[in-house]
Amino acid sequence: MKNKLSSSEKYLWEYIQNNLDDIPNLSIVKLSEDANVSTATIVRTTKKMGYSGYTDFRQQLTIKRKDTQQYKNLEKVDHDIKQAILKNKYEVDNTLKMLNVGSIEDAIQKIKKSSDIYIFARGFSEFIAQELLVKLQLLGKNCVLSTDPNIIVTMSKRIKREDLVIFITLNGETKELVAGAKNAFDNGVSTLTITTNEDGSIIKYSEMVLLGFKSQTSYFPDYEVRSRLPLQVISRILLDSYVIRTQKSQ
Repeated sequence: MKNKLSSSEKYLWEYIQNNLDDIPNLSIVKLSEDANVSTATIVRTTKKMGYSGYTDFRQQLTIKRKDTQQYKNLEKVDHDIKQAILKNKYEVDNTLKMLNVGSIEDAIQKIKKSSDIYIFARGFSEFIAQELLVKLQLLGKNCVLSTDPNIIVTMSKRIKREDLVIFITLNGETKELVAGAKNAFDNGVSTLTITTNEDGSIIKYSEMVLLGFKSQTSYFPDYEVRSRLPLQVISRILLDSYVIRTQKSQ
């Protein structure tokens, strides 16, 4: 995940995700034939995704399958629907793996100390931002949410140093969010970004980053409506952790 995948490696990883249920029973040679890629590509791809190789990947997948035996009701489900269900579990599992405890603790302290909190989001990420806004307000924090591109850019220039800006963005490339992050960063304002793209343009303007896992599979390929489940998981963990830490300090 730290290294970028080539086009052939992205194709292979997407093929693997679409056939997760079959992978534990496939040798590297068989997978090579089925996916029409070389065995070397399989090894490179699994290594880039954090495994020591294809064998390690299969073993980890087998362990996960044993851990999910409680989902026996899925055995009678259509194969494609089952894959869709497991895709969501895969996104959550990998997002939990990627979460950095230190970053969560830093974010909690920033939220706690900030006078005002500004939340900026666009598109489908707005739903997550709205939930974050309401819950922080219920916890006694003074929060403002903006989803308007012009207001985001303008408002971000006026935020004070004692405040905090939270950006929720799947790709980290939405131009007004990047511009807003740069404005805040240049003015010495703390910025927290919740995203799934560690290489997004917004990252260099983010003091803190909470990174989730982005699946390559989309059931709406003609539209930019990829799953925001990882972002929602992160925001809820952040909120729950904030409540736990603030209650303990009282």
